[in-house]
Amino acid sequence: MFDVPLLIGGKTVAASDGRTFDRVSPLTGDVVSRVAAASVADANAAVAAAQAAFPEWSGLAPNERRRRLLKCADLMESKAEAFMAAASETGAAANWYGFNVHLAAGMLREAASMTTQINGEVIPSDVPGSFAMALRQPCGVVLGIAPWNAPVILGTRAIAMPLACGNTVVLKASELSPQTHSLIGQVLQEAGLGDGVVNVVTNAPEDAPAIVEALIANPAVRRVNFTGSTKVGRIVGELSARHLKPALLELGGKAPLLVLDDADLDAAVEAAAFGAYFNQGQICMSTERLVVDNRVADAFVEKLAAKARTLLAGDPNDDASVLGSLVDASAGERIKALVEDALSKGARLVTGGQLDGSIMQATLLDNVTPEMKLYYEESFGPVAVVIRAEGDDALVETANDSEFGLSAAVFSRDVSRAMGIAQRIESGICHINGPTVHDEAQMPFGGVKSSGYGSFGAKASIEHFTQLRWITIQNTPRHYPI
Repeated sequence: MFDVPLLIGGKTVAASDGRTFDRVSPLTGDVVSRVAAASVADANAAVAAAQAAFPEWSGLAPNERRRRLLKCADLMESKAEAFMAAASETGAAANWYGFNVHLAAGMLREAASMTTQINGEVIPSDVPGSFAMALRQPCGVVLGIAPWNAPVILGTRAIAMPLACGNTVVLKASELSPQTHSLIGQVLQEAGLGDGVVNVVTNAPEDAPAIVEALIANPAVRRVNFTGSTKVGRIVGELSARHLKPALLELGGKAPLLVLDDADLDAAVEAAAFGAYFNQGQICMSTERLVVDNRVADAFVEKLAAKARTLLAGDPNDDASVLGSLVDASAGERIKALVEDALSKGARLVTGGQLDGSIMQATLLDNVTPEMKLYYEESFGPVAVVIRAEGDDALVETANDSEFGLSAAVFSRDVSRAMGIAQRIESGICHINGPTVHDEAQMPFGGVKSSGYGSFGAKASIEHFTQLRWITIQNTPRHYPI
């Protein structure tokens, strides 16, 4: 069992009132981490520490910020085993956490490369002798709220570009992966960013609403970013708006993968299986809808079913397991209910569906229609549904028949045809002949509709984590009307 403290002002501390909560393994029920349960006072203390650290951090030369962020990336990679040991918090495979560390270190390096790319511009003025500029400057304290499903990647993403832009940060950890998010803060502190530059707040699940509201309401917090469910994202967005804080929101998804009648079915099957079942489908980009031209649907379903049957889910410590555990047994019950609803309304269970506690086998349903909850609702589990249509227009219409719009994919041997379809799909991200699950640190990552607004990722996020200011210099005497 690991003890997980708060990180405030460069010090690891207990909650001010001594409270803790336990995070248990979804597989065994054993306590894997005993976690400091922050109070509202602790949350405000973290913001105060970040505010106190802001002048020095924002005043560093850009290459000094770069040097420190690069050191953070190297140290994070060296701590991969410590992060992998924390995988028991969520029941994930250790190699998933290892991949998380690799990509998160890349995000820190990409952020480091951006410290000299935060540019302004000179704007022509109609006023004689006026030299006008638009400058981007750090905002102050940035609040990052990260989820549990890709905890190292998304915890790091919540803070990397804010730091590169000269802000200091408070990371509100997920209640389901507190040890992992705490480790991120400890690594960055050990790397020498500076006391208070990164602060980490953990809280008991029942305290989350009060902690989040207090953090957003704190006057020193100038920007908010949140990755998580659409339900909670709406709350974060509303709170941010109430306090006039710009928010960057990356929320839920129901990613469609379109299989056109000329697609390479073997390639589409490999991408669909990876996108639907990797990390038990607990990724915002997971392939939840397989929108398949009816002319190739039978062959595609047969091939994908054969692939899915090879993806055994079980204890991630068992070498025979290809897939691991869901985050908890209640997630399995929720997903199972969605499957049973679809089956009761005429869907066909092609393979999978078995649930044992938090272990759910890779599941494929065919003939899913709008009358079924699985047609619209995000399962966030190892479930893919086949929705049949015929012709490109019908495929696009079906793909867009969703409140979500994060990631999508199109498979066709005719790339120009696929490009035309990709431009008609309502999503922030679309891949041609590739999986819906794909992330790179330098790419603009964000959704539309109920999948949120704004983009993470290098240059795309500079506008979110800097303040654009207009500054003029009057070089000659100026005429005034009075």
